[in-house]
Amino acid sequence: MANIGGNCENVSDNIQQNNILEVFNNGYFENIQNIVVARDEVPMVGLQEAPRCEIEVNYNQFGANPPPEMNPVEDYFVQNNENSGSPLLYNPSSPQNSPGSESSTNAKPDHMNRASDLLMAVSIGAGLNKNKIIEQAVEAMEELFKLAIMGEPLWQHNGNGGMETLNGFQYLREFGSFDATMEQIMRMVEVGEPQCFISSDCNCNFDQDVPSSFSKLNFEPLNIETSRETAFVEMNPMNIVQLLMDTKQWATTFYSIVSRTTLLGVILENVDGSYNGVLQVMSAEFHQRTPLIPARQCYFARYCKKHTNGTWGVVDVSLENLFPYPQVQFRRRPSGCVIQEVGNRGSKVTWIEHVEVDNRSLHPLLRPIVSSGFAFSAKRWIATINRHCQWLTTSTARTAPTTDGVLIPQEGRESLLKLAEKMTKNFFNNINSCSENVWSGLPQNFAAQDVRLRYGNILKVPGKPSGNIVIFTTSIQIPVPMEVLFDFLRHERTRNRWDLLSNQRHVRELVYVSNGENPKNRVSIMQVNSSPNKIEILYLQESYTDETGSYIVYAPMDIMAMSKILNGGNQKFVSILPSGFSIMPDKAPGQGDGAVGSILTLAFQSVDRLSNKEYMPQSTLKIIDAILSTTVASIKDAMLFGIRY
Repeated sequence: MANIGGNCENVSDNIQQNNILEVFNNGYFENIQNIVVARDEVPMVGLQEAPRCEIEVNYNQFGANPPPEMNPVEDYFVQNNENSGSPLLYNPSSPQNSPGSESSTNAKPDHMNRASDLLMAVSIGAGLNKNKIIEQAVEAMEELFKLAIMGEPLWQHNGNGGMETLNGFQYLREFGSFDATMEQIMRMVEVGEPQCFISSDCNCNFDQDVPSSFSKLNFEPLNIETSRETAFVEMNPMNIVQLLMDTKQWATTFYSIVSRTTLLGVILENVDGSYNGVLQVMSAEFHQRTPLIPARQCYFARYCKKHTNGTWGVVDVSLENLFPYPQVQFRRRPSGCVIQEVGNRGSKVTWIEHVEVDNRSLHPLLRPIVSSGFAFSAKRWIATINRHCQWLTTSTARTAPTTDGVLIPQEGRESLLKLAEKMTKNFFNNINSCSENVWSGLPQNFAAQDVRLRYGNILKVPGKPSGNIVIFTTSIQIPVPMEVLFDFLRHERTRNRWDLLSNQRHVRELVYVSNGENPKNRVSIMQVNSSPNKIEILYLQESYTDETGSYIVYAPMDIMAMSKILNGGNQKFVSILPSGFSIMPDKAPGQGDGAVGSILTLAFQSVDRLSNKEYMPQSTLKIIDAILSTTVASIKDAMLFGIRY
C-alpha cells in the first residue's frame, strides 16, 4: 500500500484502463457467483452453460419500441453524462411477489411530452399566455410570503418532533374560495392522517369513504402534502437565489431530489443585473432514492422577487390550469423559499412545500412515509442545501492530517472529493424512478422480493469481451432506527458481515475526509485484505446522514487509479461502478404510535457478459436473486442478533 499517494507521473495514460480492469475483475457476475456458491454451498448453473433463450424480448407485446443501436465512443463506457439506461428486457405484468407490487415505478408514457407541449403553448399564444403566467406567478409569490410569516392556526405541528403542516380548513379560509356550502361539505368529511382537504379548485383525496352524494363533485384522487421548515444556511441570499434560478446549478445541487430539469423559456428578464423580477418556465422530475416511489413530473413557473426589506422570495407554481393536460398526477401549488440575510455569513431560509399528487400507485412499503409528506418535505430541501454548503466548505478547506496522522495533499483532497461526488451522483441517478430509468422485475419464483433491475451502459475492456452493466435493487423494512443501520453499513469493522467481496477478509479504513461537523459524514478509502500482505480490493466510500435520511455509496478502485487521484489527478479519467444503500425512516417523526424504523434500499451494479439488449439469461437472474437475498439476510441477522464492532 506504500504506492498510494506516491509519485505516479507515468500512469496517467493507463489510469482509466487499470481501474476498469479492477472493476471488471471484482464486479462481474462470475466472480460474485463463485463467492455466493462458496458461502452458501448452493449449486447454481454456471454462466457459460446458460442457454441463450430464457427471456426473449417481444417489444410489441410490451408496447415499446426496440432500443436504438448504440454508437461507439472513445471512452470505455458507452454513456452520456448521467448514465441513462436502455429499455429493459423483461417486464412481466406482475413482476413482484408482495402486495401492491403491481404499482408502476416509472412515469406513464403520456406524460413524456408535457415539456414540449408547454413550450409549444407558450410559443403559439405568446402574448395572452405570458400575461396569464405572470398573473399566476405574482399571486403565488404573495401566497408564499403569507405562508412564510403566518403561524397557528394556519400551521400546526404533527406530534412530538413532527413536521409543520398546513391546517386545511384554515388554508381554505385564508386563500381559497370559501363559502357556506364549502364549509358544510368540509364538516361532513372526517380529516385523518395524513391530512387531506378540499383544494380551492375542488380537488381532494379522502382516506375515508365519501358519501355517495359527493360523487357528482367529481373529485380527482390527488393527495395534498404540505410542510414548512425554517433553518439557518451558511450561504448569502444572492448565492442561494442563483442556485435556484440557474437551472444547471439547481440540478447539480439537488441531484438527489430533481432530474431531467429543463428551462423552457424566460417570461420576464432581469432589469438590474440580478434575478429580481425574473420569471421562467421549467420542467422537472422529482424523485426519491428508490425506484419504488414514482417520480413526480410537472411543468411550472419559477418567479424570483426581492422585497423592500431585502428579503428574497423564489416561488414555483404549476401551470396545469393554464395549459390543461389529461390525467394530471402532480401539481406544485405555491412552493419555494423566503430568504433573509443573517449577518455577513448566512441566511435564514423558510422553505414551503405544497403539492397535490396521485399516490394510488405507491408501493405499500413506502405509503406511510410518502403519504405523510415527509419523503418530499421542505425539511429534505433544507437538508440538501445544507449538505451542499458543507461540501463546499470541505472541498475548499486547507488539508490537515486525519486522526491517524495521514496527510492527504491539498490537490489530492480536492480530486478525492470530486470523485466521490461523481460516484454519489451516479448512484442516485441510477436508482431513481425518473422516466429515463425503465425498470423491470424478477419473476415470482425467486426468493428476493420487490426487486427492480435495468441495464446501464456497456463496459468495454481491452482484451476482454464487452459486458452489459446490470443495475438491480430492492427495498426492505427493518425495525431499527436509521442511525443503527447506518453505523452498521458504513463501519469498517462490520463490512465483512454483509459485503460478499469482503467476506472473511480484513477491512481497514485507510484514510478519510470529514464532511461537516458530524464525523460519520465522510469520504473514505477502504482496503480489503485477504492476508496481511495481499490487497484484494480498494473501495472509495461516501457515507452521509441527516434527519431526513442516510446513504452509503461505494465503488471498487484500482490501486494505481487511487494513487493518481490522491496526487491530484483528474477524476474524469476514472470510471467507476457505484453500489450502495439508501436509508429513510419508515414513517414521519411524530406519526402514529411506536418507534420509527428504517426502510433500506440496496442497489448494486455488476457486469454481465452474456446479457444483451435482447435477452437476460436465467443464470443472471439467479445471481441477482442470490446477491440480494444473501445481503438482505446478512443485514437482518446482524440487526436481530446485535452488532459487534
